[in-house]
Amino acid sequence: MKILIAEFAVGTGVEKSLIPEGAAMLKTLTESFVRLGHEVYYPSAGTKICAGTVLKSTAENFRQVIERKAHDCDAGLVIAPDWMLPELNRILEENTINLGCSPESAACCADKLLCTEILEKAGIKAPEIAKKAEKGKKYVTKPRFGCGAEATYLVTEFENNDEFIASEYIEGTHLSVSLIAGQKPLPLTVNRQFIEFDQKESETRENGKKTGVSCIKYNGSLTPYKTPMREELYETAISTVECLKCFGYVGVDIVLADLPYVVDVNPRPTASLFGISPVMREEIGDLLLKNKFGELPDSVHIEGEYCFSKDALGELFGQAQKPEKL
Repeated sequence: MKILIAEFAVGTGVEKSLIPEGAAMLKTLTESFVRLGHEVYYPSAGTKICAGTVLKSTAENFRQVIERKAHDCDAGLVIAPDWMLPELNRILEENTINLGCSPESAACCADKLLCTEILEKAGIKAPEIAKKAEKGKKYVTKPRFGCGAEATYLVTEFENNDEFIASEYIEGTHLSVSLIAGQKPLPLTVNRQFIEFDQKESETRENGKKTGVSCIKYNGSLTPYKTPMREELYETAISTVECLKCFGYVGVDIVLADLPYVVDVNPRPTASLFGISPVMREEIGDLLLKNKFGELPDSVHIEGEYCFSKDALGELFGQAQKPEKL
């Protein structure tokens, strides 16, 4: 089969800080499909991953490259910021077979407010959306249509607007569940997320009062994370992807307190995949194809553990920050 994998950071080169993570996911998927005997094509603004065939692209023509090559491929997968994913997945579906979420499902996940409301209606625990700050409480603010931990802060005060949402802060262990969503959801692993709180001070707009603000940053993960709550975490993730009608690889971010709280749903491959591949006996490419064209196994085989940091990805894919000439 001919398979197109389009990763936004590598394909556009506009977010240099995201290229190491993007290159790690792209390399993991591409090498898996190549080992299975498939031809893989990927757009790139300069980064090479030593597998598959490069399609020259830029930030300006990234969408056009996807559309043009998808028409010539048997299947495709897009990895992009959540707010862009619905449009790009629609382009993919109009030209080939999409191995990822539908545009409609991706749109629900991208809208953090709508996603929380859907989860709550389904009886799935999620941090409560806050309308105003209460004294002595902490809140997490993030873009309503953001991606991952982008512009995410721990605060004690906030201002409501249409672009950001604020939710109650849940104290607990930061985890993610990686799974293949479809007719028969298949959990892969529970991952421990390394979350850093970068403290700083900011001034409120109203009275110039200094308030403590912590920037929440993701810096890698440990796979698998061993916990007696594994089955409950799997059940929560499965219920989440089913009510959001997700398909393909999905990462469900969870804070484990007294109960699992779903804090984000990523309807696409995530950085955790880079840590899963070395410890999973099955090929991720094979699972994605079986999810669409065949039948998934009842479980996967995980052996050992793998730990990586975002900083390490920057070193490992250092050339990704200095694009080569294609």
